[in-house]
Amino acid sequence: MKNRHLACPLAAATALALAGCGMLPGGDGGTKTVNVWLMRDSVSEDFLSRFTEAYEKEHAGVELEFTIQEWTGIGKKVTEAIQGSGGPDVIEVGNTQVAQYADTDKLFDLTLESVRDLGSEDWLPGLAEPGSIGGAQYGIPWYAANRIVIYNKELFEDAGLDKPPATRAEWLDDTEKLNKNGSQGIYLAGQDWYTLAGFIWDEGGELAVDRGGQWTGALDSPAAQRGMAFYKKLQALGSGPKNADEQTPPQADVFAKGDVAQLIATPSAVAAILKANPDLEDKLGYFPIPGKQAGRPCAVFTGGSDLIIPENAPERGAALDVVKTLAGEKWQTELARAMGYVPNKKGLASVVAGQEATAVMAKGAARGRATPNSPQWADVEADNPIKPYMTAVLQGEDPVKAAEVASTAITDTLAE
Repeated sequence: MKNRHLACPLAAATALALAGCGMLPGGDGGTKTVNVWLMRDSVSEDFLSRFTEAYEKEHAGVELEFTIQEWTGIGKKVTEAIQGSGGPDVIEVGNTQVAQYADTDKLFDLTLESVRDLGSEDWLPGLAEPGSIGGAQYGIPWYAANRIVIYNKELFEDAGLDKPPATRAEWLDDTEKLNKNGSQGIYLAGQDWYTLAGFIWDEGGELAVDRGGQWTGALDSPAAQRGMAFYKKLQALGSGPKNADEQTPPQADVFAKGDVAQLIATPSAVAAILKANPDLEDKLGYFPIPGKQAGRPCAVFTGGSDLIIPENAPERGAALDVVKTLAGEKWQTELARAMGYVPNKKGLASVVAGQEATAVMAKGAARGRATPNSPQWADVEADNPIKPYMTAVLQGEDPVKAAEVASTAITDTLAE
């Protein structure tokens, strides 16, 4: 869907249409049209309208054309676009996808702009690190989201708990107290591997390590084993399935029944919870996933998006300025408040202070990480050996042997 052109016949209906119809490409012979691909649901129409109107007002002779893309099948579409000709000029991509696109050698190197113009030293690591390939910055962090603990205040009160836990040890103790009287202390599916990744990173481990250009699975390391051992203890304090992920059944629906004390999810799960059970609206609380030490949340997987510019971008100079504006403080603040995202810089966390769940998410994002920065990591996730590994351990198999099998599978896939 190309928002501007489809909206023009309805110019009276939206500000986006008014902004889009005011200047047609080539109308005066000097207009530059910057084609930007954004993903479905990354922005609201209101945000896009306000950004377009403000940007075009401040940049005479530049028109913004936004094309909304679907996540399904986007990898092939982006790869074809950056290897062809004619655009687009700016593309939003998942932060963990940057490596596979950079591997084509068709992305523009944004290292200079990152350091000189965009304050890269303060970027969230979970967005910045996957955007950096071989020392060059190809992905500019745009927004982030990560898991937090959503809890039922009423069940906490019933268990005599008047505040969230500050450490992982306290978390286990509290969850055990909550796991009584017909209630689950926590609902944690056995194959929630993103949550496991955070525990592994918190212990100093990795999912895979890069040894001179050769990626090797690392689930069998002592640190990774400690992370899995903690996951097993926590998962046992509820009735989550050991052989399924958080979508089977949808964990928000399970929590919505009202007899689950805690859920590990992004704040986006709240809408699904309340849709299923509106009576929980005043009973929900939030805290960062606890770390080993008080005041230091657990490491978490950071999802979100980066912005890239293809080498073949027809309006690369103008595209650079659009990226700088989208990633700058003003529009980062606007985006975070409008969409409930974490801004791209740790120093901007205060702009969401009034949004409880998002503010909690921002605390965790400061210790965010991303999956291994290999172009082949998507292939690992496609037939994910981490999931059956987790199930094997939770069902009592030898954790080291199970980890060795999974690590070998990861190594083989990353070597392809």
